[in-house]
Amino acid sequence: MGKRNYTHVQALLPEIKTMLAEGKTRQEVAEHYGFQDKQVVKKLLERERARQRKLAAGIIPRPKGRPRKPAIPGDVVSKQAYEIQRLQMEN
Repeated sequence: MGKRNYTHVQALLPEIKTMLAEGKTRQEVAEHYGFQDKQVVKKLLERERARQRKLAAGIIPRPKGRPRKPAIPGDVVSKQAYEIQRLQMEN
């Protein structure tokens, strides 16, 4: 069994859509890009249709996962307060 290769299929979406519009089958598209089988193309199109349905319904896509911590404050006073807090935590 060989090493798995990951392909960012989302980046290939416009090209895949044009190939399908030209009349190629999912199997032919999968073979052209070297995917395992036609299910990769099928699932990509299903995800895109679901995303379009949500946008049409007014549901905006949100990023997955936990939000990032806020960056270090920009102004001088908050910078000093941050530094004091960091030093107190150090002790």
